[in-house]
Amino acid sequence: MKNLYLIAYLDLKESLRAKWFVVYSLVFGGLIALFFIAGVTESQVMGFSGLSRLLLMYIQITIVILPIFILITTVRSISGDRDSNVLEYMLSFPISLKQYYWGKVIGRFITVFLPVFFAMVIAIIYGAFKGAAIPWNIFFLYTGLLFAMSSAFLGIAFFISSFVKSSEVALGLSFFIWIFLLAFIDIALISLMMQERMSSGLIIFISLINPMEIFRVAAISLFDPQLTVMGPVAFYILDSMSQSVFVLVSIGYPLILGLVFAFLGYKIFEKKDLV
Repeated sequence: MKNLYLIAYLDLKESLRAKWFVVYSLVFGGLIALFFIAGVTESQVMGFSGLSRLLLMYIQITIVILPIFILITTVRSISGDRDSNVLEYMLSFPISLKQYYWGKVIGRFITVFLPVFFAMVIAIIYGAFKGAAIPWNIFFLYTGLLFAMSSAFLGIAFFISSFVKSSEVALGLSFFIWIFLLAFIDIALISLMMQERMSSGLIIFISLINPMEIFRVAAISLFDPQLTVMGPVAFYILDSMSQSVFVLVSIGYPLILGLVFAFLGYKIFEKKDLV
């Protein structure tokens, strides 16, 4: 257990020294600062104002930015150590493969999750200082959604990194997965729905197994429990389960998905040639 925490600490320390972590932190912290400078908390759109309005905008941007940041910064975690012979050096010490792999997972998760979380904390502190009403329920639920989505894409990234030897190939594959989840699924499903080749319920189900899509819908449901902005899709979702159950599923599903991919990545890493 000591070696596990040591690997996590070393990965965390290495990430904090990296330039990508500075950019990563500035992007999300800068977004919050930009929203305050632009007076977002003082505006009102579709009934949302104050910190609720700020979190609503933060959600929409995070859906796009967070997955690609996690993928491109994590996918080289193991493959990069393999390329630079750091992996061979680390395993020369009395450290098991299990301790090395899961230590890297823990360290990298802390690195990718904390900047996003602290950006929201800064928003809450500044909002409280300004006397704005704090939507604690939205804050905690959104924290859970961010935690789950970070877990999902972190697991996918480690899965890729476990079997791809070249860092360049790993980056290309991660970018393709991001593009596929972000754009291709929606385009393909809309085409199928227009041509009526599949039932609407099946198409919506396929769409919701996309972790980015289920995160987006759950985030909308926090501000619009009836999902009125989604039109007929809302009837299928809310007829299948209540809004509270859907939010719990939206947190549980990406979390389990990330753990499954991380475990599969470990099994591949355990049996594959290490160098």
